[in-house]
Formats: sequence, C-alpha cells, structure tokens
Amino acid sequence: MSDEAMVSTRRDGPILEITINRPPANAINREASRAIYAALRELQDDPDLRVGLITANGERIFSAGWDLKELASEGYDPELDSHPELGNGPGGFAGITEFEDLMKPVVAAVNGAAIGGGFEIVLACDVVVMADNAYYQLPEMQRGFLADAGAMQRLPRKIPQNVAVEMLLSGRRMESDEAERWGLANKVVPHGDLMEASREMAREISKGAPLALQSLKAVLQRIETLSVHDALKLTKPGKSGLDIYERMCTSEDFLEGPTAFAEKREPVWKGR
Repeated sequence: MSDEAMVSTRRDGPILEITINRPPANAINREASRAIYAALRELQDDPDLRVGLITANGERIFSAGWDLKELASEGYDPELDSHPELGNGPGGFAGITEFEDLMKPVVAAVNGAAIGGGFEIVLACDVVVMADNAYYQLPEMQRGFLADAGAMQRLPRKIPQNVAVEMLLSGRRMESDEAERWGLANKVVPHGDLMEASREMAREISKGAPLALQSLKAVLQRIETLSVHDALKLTKPGKSGLDIYERMCTSEDFLEGPTAFAEKREPVWKGR
C-alpha cells in the first residue's frame, strides 16, 4: 500500500483532516509514519491552514499502534527506524510523536480503540474528542517492550503518576468515561456524532488568530518545566526568545483583535 493510500487528507477551509487508512487495525509502520508526517508538514507549512484533525477509518479501531505483525516477520532494526528516508521520518513514530516544531493545534477524533502507539498519537495531540465506544490501552509491557514513543514521557504529566504507572504496568483498558474524568478526552460523544463534534471543535479553534494559535503551542512547550515566576518573566515581548511569539506581539493581527472588538465586528486575520 502506498504512503498516500495509507493516509488521506481533506481540506475544509483552514482545517486539514488527516485520516489513517490501514485496515483492519490501522497499525502504524514506517511508511505510515512518514505519510502522517507529510500531512502534518503540509498543515504546518501552509499559511492558509490553522488546525489539524486526525482520525482513522473504521468503526472499532482508531489505531492498534505499532505494526507488530510486520515487526515479527521482519525483525527490529533501530537504525532503520531512524533512517532519514526509509525510517519513521522526522516526526518519529506515527509522524507526530516527535514532531517538535509542529506549532499548529491538532484535534484527535478517536473513533475506536487507541492501543499502544495509537494512544501515543492521541497523547501527542492538543485536544481530544472521543467516541463513547472507544478506549485506551498500553499493552507494551505484556508484549516485551515499553511504551516509549510518547506514553511514558507524556502520560504521567497529564494524569496522576500512579494512574499512569498502573496503565503502563498492567496494560488494562481505560474506557471513555474514565478517560474523560482524567482529562484524557475533552469531550466524549456517541460514535455517530464523533466527526461532527470534532469538526465543530476544530472550527472553533480555527477562529483564533493564526500567529496566536502557533504562539500558544510554542510558549506552552517552552515553559512546561519552568516555575510560574520564571514563566511569567519569559512571556514578555522581547524576552521570550521565541520567534513566533515575538512575531505575534508585533503583528497587524495583534491590533486587529482589539479593533474588531471595539468596532463590534468579526476580526479579519492576516496572519501577520
């Protein structure tokens, strides 16, 4: 299956929908990782796009994660994984887990089970809409390896550490209601309503000023490990060291928002 066939894209105004299409389990191999990265690269580089939405084909599985059948037949070669052309690509596993300069927000529309690396895709997204029949699971421990493509690194930062460690150790399922309770889903909806709810979420996000949307991700990433005191000192014009934040502070859009508010009209963003 070609990279293009594994992942399809659809543009809806400022939103880029990315759909994983590797039936039956939407498992992720190196080709799929590169294809997802290419779609996300388009999102990041196109000034007309503001928000990404990532989902998968099928009724039951968002992604079963790493393609273990391929691994079992071909073996594991970490050097091949990191190969610039034949490996996972610059975005790491699934094209998103190590895409550090992806500054445009991404909504995950979780249509079914997000298992192992599938859950790691979700953890790398910014906002999550989850179908009520979907669930998360990290069974890597029972497969002989670790969930080291983002789950170990991100999950304990998002929920209580003991809950995260339990999931990593036991491989138990986390159903959608528990995921929502821990904040691992911003919204849980009936399966039939998933795409409309996800698109509505993306549309609401896309109303933000383009530079501000990217600046938020850049700033949050930069201040993640700082104290509140140090974070406040850094988020001042001329002191951040973040190009996108400095551009936002001196942009036309920085004044367009207040002007539109004063004139009681919708802002017209220029992205500069």
